[in-house]
Amino acid sequence: MAGATHPGEAKRLNEKDRLVLAALKKCSKPVSAYDLIDDLKGHGVKAPPTVYRALGKLIEMGLAHKLESLNAFVACAHGQSCAHSQEAVAFAVCEKCGSVEEFESKELTRTLKAWVAKKKFALHKSTLELRGICCACADA
Repeated sequence: MAGATHPGEAKRLNEKDRLVLAALKKCSKPVSAYDLIDDLKGHGVKAPPTVYRALGKLIEMGLAHKLESLNAFVACAHGQSCAHSQEAVAFAVCEKCGSVEEFESKELTRTLKAWVAKKKFALHKSTLELRGICCACADA
């Protein structure tokens, strides 16, 4: 199984959650819930609600992210610590190879917080996705 979870988190994850997280960590590109179901059929995970519940819990715990524009999921690049819990997170998505790079930015966090405060906007969630071509594809 790829990577362990934080000790406190392991207690909150059930067997199916851990299976979904392990499958997500093995993927080199964003995957849909149905891709995960296909990967996990041999482990008794067959129902979409099971995978969606697990993904919801993993996202809530900061162990996974949903890429809204792709309706796909990735494991958090920071692993079990998810150091960006207070920072804005962005994803650079390559439109050619499908790779995703996760990054955080204190400057971006400050800018977004300032805008939200100025506009008195009640922010519930944000996902910043940059679409383009990664350097590997651009060089090829």
